[in-house]
Amino acid sequence: MPFSHLFLCRELGLAFKAMGYTHPFPVQEQAIPPTIAGQDLVVQAQTGSGKTIAFLAPLLHLLAKGESGRTPGGGPPRVLVLVPTRELAAQVRDRATELAKHLPITLKIHMAFGGVSVNLQMLALRGGADLVIATPGRLLDLVRKKALSLAGLKHLVIDEADKMLELGFIDEMSEILRLLPAQRQTLVFSATMNTNVQEVIHLFLKTPQTIHVEAGPGLVVAIEERAYLLPQERKGPFLRELLAREVWPQVLVFVASGRRADNVVRKLGNSGIRALSLHGDKSMSARTDALEQFRSGRLRVLVATDLISRGIDVRGLACVINYDLPRSPRDYVHRIGRTGRAGMSGIAISLVGPEEEPHLGLIEKKVGRTFDKECVHPPGDAQSQSSPKRSGCPDPSGL
Repeated sequence: MPFSHLFLCRELGLAFKAMGYTHPFPVQEQAIPPTIAGQDLVVQAQTGSGKTIAFLAPLLHLLAKGESGRTPGGGPPRVLVLVPTRELAAQVRDRATELAKHLPITLKIHMAFGGVSVNLQMLALRGGADLVIATPGRLLDLVRKKALSLAGLKHLVIDEADKMLELGFIDEMSEILRLLPAQRQTLVFSATMNTNVQEVIHLFLKTPQTIHVEAGPGLVVAIEERAYLLPQERKGPFLRELLAREVWPQVLVFVASGRRADNVVRKLGNSGIRALSLHGDKSMSARTDALEQFRSGRLRVLVATDLISRGIDVRGLACVINYDLPRSPRDYVHRIGRTGRAGMSGIAISLVGPEEEPHLGLIEKKVGRTFDKECVHPPGDAQSQSSPKRSGCPDPSGL
């Protein structure tokens, strides 16, 4: 099905073409028409499925057509997108701006998030807004300071609802609910469904249509998954070997903690490999700079915690490396979903120490796939050649 069959204005079709999209993804096919029709939606779709465009395109269409209550310009926002993190807010803002620049009207698109001074965000909102992308806490700050009103809101999107609740925003969500007009359209997007998400659905939506987009076999085809079994102390040297010998233009390395991220960056730098870290202990300006350098292609290696494992889109990202295995199979899926996006191929590599092998087995069981495994031996060992699909490394102490 081409985009032209989704009842979107012609200008958005030009935007898709400029972005290199010829046909919609399944979540877009299923979500765009009922969104234009004003239906409340609950959409369960995995990371990398194209859900950001699935809600932005129809809502921008409605804004452009003047079907959301007034002509573009000043006044309170008509569309609010709630997101759990500053990084996701920036991504949604960038994608909305990319789509909106093809429209015949000028829309005011702003984002608001914590960790930085509220004053500049208040100034930006003085002239009104058509679409606001915000984290819950900062949104409430702006409302309390009377810099933002939700009285004219027509469309609410709750993106990454499960992540929002994992980060403890349930009280803020309840307070926001009390500020919303009763007559509105609400769209909830979530990778997973649990009791907390169901409660939010019950509170915010009225007789919603439910869309569940299966991950399908595409993820397996698009992403080549490998696991290297090696002693814990070999992870750092082996990571440097991989980065030196492979021609991946960009690599995202996931680690378990901010301290680990900084340590890996330092050791990479000592080997002449420039990298930056991104984690919750970094300042907001440092996080923004690292992510912008990585997105623009000026930085080849970004070492991050799970802060950006969900919702962050880096186009054409060739490789994701799990320096440390994630805590859960679900987090594994979110991490590797940073590559192999929009129909492109990618590589996901996990570095697995002996104590992590049982956890790797659990991940394989839960995701329903067995990864190719290679055993990495210490330098100088007679068995230093990798052995594909070998399930375990010999104990170095017994060599």
